[in-house]
This record gives sequence, C-alpha cells and structure tokens, in this order.
Amino acid sequence: MVTKKELYKKYCELIKYKLVNKNRSIPQNTALILIDVQKGFDDPKWGQRNNPQAEKNIAKLLTAWRKSNQPIFHIKHNSVEPHSPLRPEQSGNDIKDIVAPLPGEPLITKTVNSALIGTNLEKQLRKQKIDTVVIVGLTTDHCVSTTSRMAGNLGFTVYVVSDATATFDRKGYNGKQYSAKMMHEAALVSLQNEFATIIDTNTLLATIAPLSKRV
Repeated sequence: MVTKKELYKKYCELIKYKLVNKNRSIPQNTALILIDVQKGFDDPKWGQRNNPQAEKNIAKLLTAWRKSNQPIFHIKHNSVEPHSPLRPEQSGNDIKDIVAPLPGEPLITKTVNSALIGTNLEKQLRKQKIDTVVIVGLTTDHCVSTTSRMAGNLGFTVYVVSDATATFDRKGYNGKQYSAKMMHEAALVSLQNEFATIIDTNTLLATIAPLSKRV
C-alpha cells in the first residue's frame, strides 16, 4: 500500500522533473507574492496552527527572489473587523520581521480575502508583463486560496508553495472541529490542477538556481 507521504513525494519529483529536466523552469519574470505574513497571526485567538516552519521557508524564497532580481509583491491585510489584531492601528498589522519588505519592494494593502480585489496588484503585474506568480503566506484556506483562484481565473499561471503556507483549526457549520493540517491539505487539494500547481520550497528553489545564473 502506497502511503500519502510516498504519493506526495512522487508528485513533487514529477513537478521537479518537468520544471528542471525538461527546461520548463519558471519564467524569468515570475512574481513572488507574499500574502499577509503579519504579526497579528501570532495572536492566540486564532487557535492551533500547522506548518510552524512556513515563515522560514517564505524567507528562503524571498532571499532567492532577491538574489535573482525577480519581482516581489508584499500583501498586507488591513482588517475592518473591530477586534482583529490585523487592524491598521494594531501592532499585529505589521509584516513579520523575517520577511519584512526592503525599500523599493511593493507593499500592497487589502481589506478582503483576495489580493486582487480593491488593489492595483493585477495592474502592476500586467504592466510588468508578468504572467506567472508564486503565492505564499497566510492563511492557506482563506487569503492564499482566494488570491490563487482569482489569479488562475484571470489567466495567470499560479504556483502555491505547500510548506510556505499555513492555516488554523476551524469549527465547521456542523459543529465539528477540523484541524489546521486537514484544512491546509484540503485547501491545497482544491487548488491543485484546477487553479494552481502545488509545489514545495526545495523543489521551487531548485528551479530558481538556473535563473540566478542568467541574470
């Protein structure tokens, strides 16, 4: 019996083969979009979280993008909910230090789940002739998923990095409790092949190295 872990490993190997060995690496002008990596998500109010290493993986990708001079967009959620730690006047609204924007890197604010509604993100992507995006951040089943779905519907080629995203436990409409791991995996499965290619950090980094040499 093949385990889920073994199947996922084979899937990642297949993606890596397609991207690297077949010279189908991500395009030179691929944007890294960091969704809502904000301090407010450390608040205990959100409950249990999965992928505690997500921010470190995001930082690895951010470093690789900077070294290869690829476009980067930081997205920040300005919550309109009265008690949210992500409200603009709260310290939790700040981007986490590990992935804080450098001077000159675009920082786009939003008030809804999608980074493509009520912002100029799509306009900036079109202006720079970007047709491929890599999406990371928080949370997998809310803002990451919504942005990925819309980007796919708008015609962008979308990659979502499985271990550079994370979410929290959720209570369902039926009163059942769903673990963060379950919510995370279900969100990625829903995106896979329909809206995005799901990839992990190491596989993606292997495709960035050849790009760095061409800069």
